[in-house]
Amino acid sequence: MRKRKLISGKIFVRLLTTVLLIAVSFAEAQQPAKVPRIGWLTDGFLSTTSARARVEALRQGLRELGYVEGKNIVIEQRGADNIRERGSALAKELVRLKVDVIVTAGSGTTRLAKEATSTIPIVMASSDDPVGNGFVASLARPGGNITGLSQVTPELSGKRLEILKEVIPKLSRVAVFSTSTAVGNAEVMKEIELTATAFGVKLQHLDVLTTKDIEPAFRAAIKGRADAVLEIIAGNIRGAHVKELAELAVKNRLPVMRERPEHVEAGGLMSYGVNLRDLTWRAATYVDKILKGANPAELPVEQPKKFEFIINLKAAKQIGLAVPPNVLARADRVIR
Repeated sequence: MRKRKLISGKIFVRLLTTVLLIAVSFAEAQQPAKVPRIGWLTDGFLSTTSARARVEALRQGLRELGYVEGKNIVIEQRGADNIRERGSALAKELVRLKVDVIVTAGSGTTRLAKEATSTIPIVMASSDDPVGNGFVASLARPGGNITGLSQVTPELSGKRLEILKEVIPKLSRVAVFSTSTAVGNAEVMKEIELTATAFGVKLQHLDVLTTKDIEPAFRAAIKGRADAVLEIIAGNIRGAHVKELAELAVKNRLPVMRERPEHVEAGGLMSYGVNLRDLTWRAATYVDKILKGANPAELPVEQPKKFEFIINLKAAKQIGLAVPPNVLARADRVIR
């Protein structure tokens, strides 16, 4: 009798254990899977055409990799409106939200994210000089929590001067608005000088260290009889003054070549540079790899593959400039 009770007891324990295991398994199955949160941090206005295009490029890249916003991924957008203090607070906010990855729109926001966290992976959707800025140890082996995509700024600066010469065949004097304290400025200037020598163009170097130097730089360019301006002012200085730069160019009737599309959208004449939408689309690949367990320290930083040339014919008309048809035909986008 006692033996039968012992056997019954053992059976009961086993049944109870089985029931409990099934219950736990069922409960775990009912628990919703953790949805990854991606922070998107930009130093500009989220409402601008370029900002909307870039975040949509990120969404598209993620969709193509099987991520659907609101279902198996969440994107937390934050725009610093070109104010460093606000950008720093927003970077810290993303860290407090415990996002899985922070995607940064440029070098300024990468620096803010780097200051906010050394553990959350950061993917650069673009950076003019990630090694020079101290974001990564090398392009091949980043070595920390930051990886992503880089821009080849020095080489492109020479190309911008070359395009200016094509737009204005009689170009002989160019005022270069630059920021001498910016990382990589010396390499950029060297590239510009080599191109200027090849085309027989004289350069007028005008250092823009603060926003207060912008208007005096235009006055100096006019006084120096510049035929055009090549603008490579540091982003943290020109940031909130893109429209003002465009207006000063019209006021002084000076053709200005820039690097970013938002400058042209704000009324500037033309820009040539890396296709930032393509870089942001490619950033989705890094996000995917990191979410699947890849270490950002071991993901090589990649270079750009696509570039874009944009012309604003409204701005050209305002300064009385006729853009040659052969140059216009090469533009990736024309604003009329």
